[in-house]
Amino acid sequence: MAFDSSQQALRAEMLLDEHAVSFELVPTPSGITAGCAISLAFAEAESDRVLDILRTENVEMRGIFRQIDSAYEKMI
Repeated sequence: MAFDSSQQALRAEMLLDEHAVSFELVPTPSGITAGCAISLAFAEAESDRVLDILRTENVEMRGIFRQIDSAYEKMI
């Protein structure tokens, strides 16, 4: 998941911690254009849960991406 600002990425981190979602903070891959160098990586099976949490809290994100070989596909 990529963000346009570090503030939104850190807010998402806090919320996902509060909801016990397993994730990692990772550098935003160069194949994803985003305004923030921080992204969150989590299991694809958690996508709906993560979206529900972050949308409820009005967290702005660039999108959720899936890595396919060396490229990234925007899922949401």
